[in-house]
Order: sequence, then C-alpha cells, then structure tokens
Amino acid sequence: MDGDVFNIVVMGIIAASLVTGAGIAAWIYTTRMRIKNGYPLNGAWGQSVYPKVTTEEVERIKLLSNEHAQLRAELGSVKDRLATAERIVTDGGYALTHQIEALRDLPKN
Repeated sequence: MDGDVFNIVVMGIIAASLVTGAGIAAWIYTTRMRIKNGYPLNGAWGQSVYPKVTTEEVERIKLLSNEHAQLRAELGSVKDRLATAERIVTDGGYALTHQIEALRDLPKN
C-alpha cells in the first residue's frame, strides 16, 4: 500500500516537472522569436521593453528592404515576360506557323 502511494507521488512530481519544463521551453522560444522579429518584450509590470537596435542593424534593415523591393520588381517583370511568352505559344497563329515550317522542311521527292 505504501509503495502504491509512493509511486503515485513520484509520478505526480515527474508530470509536474515535465509540464513546468515544457512551459519554460515555450517561454524561451517565444521570447527568442520576439527578439528575432523585433517585437517588444514585456517587463515585470507589463511595460514594453524594446530590444536595443544599433545603427548597423538599422542600415542592414534598410539594405534588405531595398533588396526586397528590387527582387519584387524583378519578379513582376519576369511574370509579365512569362505571360507574354505563354500568350505567344498558345496563340493559334504560332501553331499554324510551325505547321507551315514543318511542311517546308519535308524532303522533296
């Protein structure tokens, strides 16, 4: 009987430790993600504590933002060119031109 109670208490302590450990791990992960993405942290009394940002980081963010805008513009132009190429290939006249060229390439007997 005493062994059963002891086992239940030990299992309860293990379960509580696992739940506490999972909570601490989740808090650490959440805090890390907030810092990484620039969200404010909460202080002990609920006030916002912002991570310090250096001028080097601000410049890096500006450069990445400019690069992002350039890549989006380039992607837009590539999409436009692809749409034009698709329109040409699916055009009925294009297929007709290919058929005519295939007939011209046939050997003459």
